[in-house]
Amino acid sequence: MREALTYAPRKAINSQALADFDAEWTDSQLPPAQVQAELWTMYFDGSLLKTGAGAGLLFVSPLGVHMRYVIRIHFDASNNISEYEALVNGLRIAIELGVRRLDVRGDSQLIIDQVMKASSCHDPKMEAYCKEVRWLEDKFHGLELVHIARRYNEAADELAKVASTRGTVPPDAFSRDLYEPSVDLGAGANVEAPTPHPTDAIEALLMAAEEMEVEQRPGRPFDWRTPFLDCLIGGELPEDRSEARRVARWAKSYVIYGENKELYRRSPTGILQHCVTLEEGRKLLVDLHSGACGHHATPRTLIGNAFRQGFYSPTPIVDAIVGTS
Repeated sequence: MREALTYAPRKAINSQALADFDAEWTDSQLPPAQVQAELWTMYFDGSLLKTGAGAGLLFVSPLGVHMRYVIRIHFDASNNISEYEALVNGLRIAIELGVRRLDVRGDSQLIIDQVMKASSCHDPKMEAYCKEVRWLEDKFHGLELVHIARRYNEAADELAKVASTRGTVPPDAFSRDLYEPSVDLGAGANVEAPTPHPTDAIEALLMAAEEMEVEQRPGRPFDWRTPFLDCLIGGELPEDRSEARRVARWAKSYVIYGENKELYRRSPTGILQHCVTLEEGRKLLVDLHSGACGHHATPRTLIGNAFRQGFYSPTPIVDAIVGTS
């Protein structure tokens, strides 16, 4: 018996299957996207009003986190000097934060042109600031200055106005006060390059830490933060006169922040560092030294890393030596 043959038309391929195949094939052929994960953006602006001068900074991290700074200027400054103070202090803060690639944006055409050598500096003061910016530029792996319209710089402009009007600093912004120019302006027309100085501010922090001594009182638990909290919150000082003078002098470098009234130390560049107990400070340095990657470094390097993380303890030198021994 002959077998019967039947014929059937071919069914159409599912459209979704074709789309999935095309997507998988395309993704496998394209090179991986290059993401500049370390690129930060900084907006800066200066302000000069009848009430005073000030500067504002806005940092945007690669992850989109915003960091705002209000800088109050307490010396005679023009609007251009206020702009330069914002730029110089912004670069120093970026260096302390460990930023290596920075996109700087400002609405002052004059400042941008002078730094980018598109125009000359006829004022010796402007020349001193300009040289300082170029000196700081070498601390970055990549730095670009871009002029933007004022409407795109409103965030930094608002912070600068808060500083110049001596208004209330927003709760999520850092603040600092400048009582002298950030560069050596010299005298007369013969202004030379600004005196080089460490921009990392770690050396200044180390010097302050070495000068400050905390007496460990035997037989009783002692928190070095208590005298400063009592002074700043309740206006109370120790009974001992010398101790009271010491606390009053050092209390000027501390602020109370947050709903929990935590103690923070204001670094030379305005960064607020969370004050931790002596035991917490020792544990932090031990963790940095014996981390997963084996951070075998010198004590001063460990202290620098701890300060960059936003922590402060008054005895970091001894703790670092103990932690690495």
